[in-house]
Amino acid sequence: MELKSLSDAELDIMKIIWNAGKPLLFAQISEALTANGNAWQKNTLITLLSRLMQKGYLKAAKQGRKNEYIPCVSEQDFQSAQTKHFINRIYEGNMSGLIAQLVQSDTLTEAEYAQLKKILEET
Repeated sequence: MELKSLSDAELDIMKIIWNAGKPLLFAQISEALTANGNAWQKNTLITLLSRLMQKGYLKAAKQGRKNEYIPCVSEQDFQSAQTKHFINRIYEGNMSGLIAQLVQSDTLTEAEYAQLKKILEET
């Protein structure tokens, strides 16, 4: 499934919903955004939630007079799609190019390098 790209603001909202592990009401999303330093106007948040629904990331279910926002895409599926898109775009689909870049550029800590090595040896 091809996932549409997300703006940084849309991703902030999705992270809140994914981290909650359950559907959230508008007020809960707004409170979490404010706690993270993103105090947006009500109309801005409504617009962003609407865009996320149009892109297929969320659906809304009525709970009385309020909407409950439910993720349609898991965080793991999103990360997987974004990783594939990045590798195809930057490394022309060559995963080994990405791994070589990480290792050669001293981007990885010793612990991360050991973990990567272990993963590669197990597969």
